Amino acid sequence: MEIVHVSAECYPVAKAGGLGDVVGALPKYLNKLGHNAKVVMPMYRTRFLYQNEWEVDFKGRGQMGSYWFDYTIIKEKHNKLGFSLYLVDINGLLDREKIYGYGDDTERFTAFQIAVVDWINHWQHKPDVLHCHDHHTALIPFIVKHSYQYNRLADVPTVLTIHNAQYQGWMGWDKAALLPVFDTWKAGQLEWNKTINPLASGIKCAWKVTTVSWSYLEELRTYANGLEKLLEYEKGKCVGILNGIDTDVWNPATDPFVNHHYNYSTVDAGKAANKLELCKEFELEQTNPLVVFIGRLVGEKAADVLPDAVLSALYGLQGKVNFLILGNGEPHVEWQLNQLKGNFPGNYNVFIGYDEALSHRIYAGADFLLMPSRVEPCGLNQMYAMKYGTVPMVRSTGGLKDTVVDMGDWQGWGIRFNHASVGDIAYSVTRAVDVYADKKQMTAMRSHMMQIDHSWEHSVQQYVDIYQSLKY
Repeated sequence: MEIVHVSAECYPVAKAGGLGDVVGALPKYLNKLGHNAKVVMPMYRTRFLYQNEWEVDFKGRGQMGSYWFDYTIIKEKHNKLGFSLYLVDINGLLDREKIYGYGDDTERFTAFQIAVVDWINHWQHKPDVLHCHDHHTALIPFIVKHSYQYNRLADVPTVLTIHNAQYQGWMGWDKAALLPVFDTWKAGQLEWNKTINPLASGIKCAWKVTTVSWSYLEELRTYANGLEKLLEYEKGKCVGILNGIDTDVWNPATDPFVNHHYNYSTVDAGKAANKLELCKEFELEQTNPLVVFIGRLVGEKAADVLPDAVLSALYGLQGKVNFLILGNGEPHVEWQLNQLKGNFPGNYNVFIGYDEALSHRIYAGADFLLMPSRVEPCGLNQMYAMKYGTVPMVRSTGGLKDTVVDMGDWQGWGIRFNHASVGDIAYSVTRAVDVYADKKQMTAMRSHMMQIDHSWEHSVQQYVDIYQSLKY
């Protein structure tokens, strides 16, 4: 089958979160099964763009209301990512350094979607599946179904994957004119709560809707930022599929970012060597358990609770634990975390920003990964942590609940808690310190979690089954 993935992100081209990791891995594993999966995304001005070779695949012209724009599709020449990668260049709209955060994001991603559909409409054949990811591409199922100009593609099956339903791409009805001319009797397919809602439209119009974990699909029926009734109504075409991780990228035995490689049988020695380097780099006490946080410093990740939780744990445990935080996001949270530096020498440090290589080294050297997320549709960090023998400390929500079993349960290997609160986090840190002192249990937990299969090989067949079900 030929599957076209349409996304705003794809690692390592441009990534803001888990969406980029998924789109950078799933097509590669589909191709390993013999399918022809490809990715098309905007041509941001990124390092990847300038460091690789490209060829022009197509030049076309699109219309967004009264605005006509030229677009160019370029293709990465050497298939370096394990799949065909196409970038859409629209001068003045997509040629930006950042993925999101501009005042004209509505126009940017609408133009991107129109260009993608227009390009595919010029093909001599039709793809077997159009797989759209999140609200930035969720208008495509509507466009191919109801826009007169592209009704040749109306019978192409569409799949929408919801990576995060909190962001829906809302736009006023004045923006309807931006879309290719469509059957106005179908305008209701765009609407939710009296506005154009691209994510809602995708849920209505896509042939199949997937979420990135089983529990997240259930949670969306009661907490979906206003889409609860729609998801309940459309539940018959919704499926939860747990994301996988790319073990070609995330493997402590081969990771090029990690200086001391190890596997499940050599985990103690390997982690000790990496931890020693990490603690020297960040001036941390080497004998203490090391708890880390890696991610965006935003409310969804409960980052606003981190400063007080770290304070509570450090005071309560009187220097018996270390914290290292890597991330960026809300300025006030960044400021609070920076203010803690110097107050706990040897026990705390923070790196504001994001560094892919450093994140790998932290996973390899840390003892515990803290994820107190309020919302976590799937979560990949806890899977990376397990692959590297780092015990996940997670709130029981979404994919975290699906992938982490508390060490108090039968054959458990992680730490789970119920609330994104200072008290629950501080108590979980106390549990971590206690289990760290039991070297035999720590070794057993590390070895066990490293052998759990969270690879894409385990998940990709479920997507294939969905694609094939749409052909008949």
